[in-house]
Amino acid sequence: MALLMRDVVQECGLSFGTSGARGLVTDMTDRICYVYARAFLQYVEANFESEKKIAVAGDLRPSTERILKAVALAAKDAGWEFVHCGRIPSPAVALYGIERRLSTIMVTGSHIPDNRNGIKFNHPLGEISKKDEEGVLAQSIEVDESLFDAAGMCVKSFDLPPVEMAATNEYMVRYPHFFGAEALSGLTLGVYQHSAVGRDMVVEVLESLGAFVKPLGRSETFVSVDTEAIRPEDEALAKKWSLEGFDAIVTTDGDSDRPLLADDSGDWLRGDVLGILAAKALGINRVATPVSCNTALEKSEAFEKIARTRIGSPYVIAGMESLLEKGKTVAGYEANGGFLLATPIEKNGRVLSALPTRDALLPVIAVLAEVRESRRNVFDLLRRLPKRYTASDRLKEFPTEKSKAKLEEIRSQKQGEKLFGKFSGKLVSIDEMDGYRMVFDSEEVIHLRPSGNAPEFRCYVETSSIERSKELLSQCLSMMSDWRK
Repeated sequence: MALLMRDVVQECGLSFGTSGARGLVTDMTDRICYVYARAFLQYVEANFESEKKIAVAGDLRPSTERILKAVALAAKDAGWEFVHCGRIPSPAVALYGIERRLSTIMVTGSHIPDNRNGIKFNHPLGEISKKDEEGVLAQSIEVDESLFDAAGMCVKSFDLPPVEMAATNEYMVRYPHFFGAEALSGLTLGVYQHSAVGRDMVVEVLESLGAFVKPLGRSETFVSVDTEAIRPEDEALAKKWSLEGFDAIVTTDGDSDRPLLADDSGDWLRGDVLGILAAKALGINRVATPVSCNTALEKSEAFEKIARTRIGSPYVIAGMESLLEKGKTVAGYEANGGFLLATPIEKNGRVLSALPTRDALLPVIAVLAEVRESRRNVFDLLRRLPKRYTASDRLKEFPTEKSKAKLEEIRSQKQGEKLFGKFSGKLVSIDEMDGYRMVFDSEEVIHLRPSGNAPEFRCYVETSSIERSKELLSQCLSMMSDWRK
């Protein structure tokens, strides 16, 4: 039976956005996951010269094993070799594919709750772009419906092949080879493990760089850690753990491509600030980052060229590509802390290869290595940045259609100052590159945006103090919560 991907997406309600598909586990039947994987493989086969070989990994959600098997079945039926990389971070399987010019898939819902999951696609050159997404959606797939029962689940069960350890091993040695075995010596670090797929790898890598590391908060049930909207309980945990005398505390989201770093006082750094510090520590010349990220980037005057983009790694990658020039180092980062390296970098005769996908380890290690080398602490590095502070959070279970309609109402009726001026003053400029970003005469920023991959309405703010940013964010979210009614 031939299925048009656009019809399948509309029928199942599984959103196809930033680098892949994501939705409720109940909607992600084996049949739907199989069809998505077949469409991706068919698209790659028609547009890239590479082996018919796909490397696949997953996170620690309960639904991941089942989805991995559906993807494996799709690969088998498409005549592709399936390489099972096991439960490893998204950047680890991406690196494995990029260095071999192979396509890869990561089964993960990233930071969202475990009643949801997702399938993230990378073609042989890296993350799929918006153009690639359109190409996948244009596919027509032949499906043998006898493979699935009435509920869309596989009729026959089978085991996944043994895990290929190369992806794990290569990612584990990537940073010790570049930074050296003493890069973090003398530092005492806590690693908040929760249910992150890279929880043990992070500990081992930091130890291989010379740090003393203590694992913290390991969970056998899935914990939804969003590095852009830090939970109050995680703020409290970091404060409690800081009393043990750590130089810093490290964690990641579920698929370990987005980091969080807390200083010795247990205060978590915003990802867009971590990105600035990491780019400076690595000596990056040019930076691409979304419009929602902290303007201390420009005010620091540390970079010769900056490209502001829409939110989402495909846009950051496109921004990095626009900055490429011989002899220049280029990187990108997002507000969630994910750091993308577009060009190789060299230090002390060692070369670190490009990895143009979100990575949690590189920004953390770069900043901690700077802390150790400069004999300062994380807070000292922060003090040297311009005093601009961002905060963000989201209203969960806010239907995308409703949030988009509200934004359109604000746009069309020019309600920005009427709604938010009472908080921040006179509206002086609006940026609609991605969502609705308002700048006021107080130099405060309020940015509203529906999430691209979950029923959430996000709000980003920026002010001149941490306290004011928290206050403004609370004021905005309180008002926005009434829009759900």
